[in-house]
Amino acid sequence: MSFPLRSASLFVAGLMGLTGVVTAAAASHGSDPRLMAGASAMCLAHAPALVALHAAWPGLRTAALASLLLALGTALFAGDLVLRHFAGHGLFPMSAPTGGVTMMAGWLAVALGAFLPRRER
Repeated sequence: MSFPLRSASLFVAGLMGLTGVVTAAAASHGSDPRLMAGASAMCLAHAPALVALHAAWPGLRTAALASLLLALGTALFAGDLVLRHFAGHGLFPMSAPTGGVTMMAGWLAVALGAFLPRRER
């Protein structure tokens, strides 16, 4: 079960990197770049983190949990900003803050992984 989730995390990292570049381009050509620039920053910050978690997966006990939380949190946060930019409303009430807290939980899972015994290879 771990292998498909690990592969999915790398796939999501690629999509997040792509989305980060696309939203950065949109921010540079739009009239009000704040929302798209924020979405771009979150995607471009968390895509490499997912790549690093993919690489650390065999030895880091919290890699799966951290990957899920970072991917979900980034999708909620950036998705809310992008929808606000294009549609004038967010995904749902409190979706950006929920995404932010979820990302924080993902980073906490990374930090806690430092104190758990490594997996045997």
